[in-house]
Amino acid sequence: MIKFFRKIRQKLLTENKFSKYLLYAIGEIVLVVIGILIALQIDNNHNYNEQRRVEQEYLLSL
Repeated sequence: MIKFFRKIRQKLLTENKFSKYLLYAIGEIVLVVIGILIALQIDNNHNYNEQRRVEQEYLLSL
């Protein structure tokens, strides 16, 4: 898969299609940012659930 994207980048640069390459690069950045945001959301959800579990344990121990 990485070779596929590398070939696309090289082809766009050798054909002097800088605007298409720039659009491709921005698309890659957006995909990475979306992936990071999804990972952060999952982590936040996990932390929230863990806090609720601990809270319930404290309430039950009272």
